[in-house]
Amino acid sequence: MVQRDVTLFVQPGWLFCSRTEEFLRERGVDYAVRNVYEDQEAIAELERMGTMTTPVTVIGGEEVVVGFDRKKLERLLETR
Repeated sequence: MVQRDVTLFVQPGWLFCSRTEEFLRERGVDYAVRNVYEDQEAIAELERMGTMTTPVTVIGGEEVVVGFDRKKLERLLETR
């Protein structure tokens, strides 16, 4: 798996946020976490991306995955 810059926008206690984090950890992916409850700029960034939900995974600064989409995450993390 190729290592890429990965940022994960989360809300604490949300099931699919936890599943996304677990998925990334299991694959050894280093990622930055942006907690939308603690970081007002994170909320603003989500809004600029056109979404107000979590989890949102940004890969390589350009690929955006909304929700926990295992197949899309695997494809993007393995091919870039």
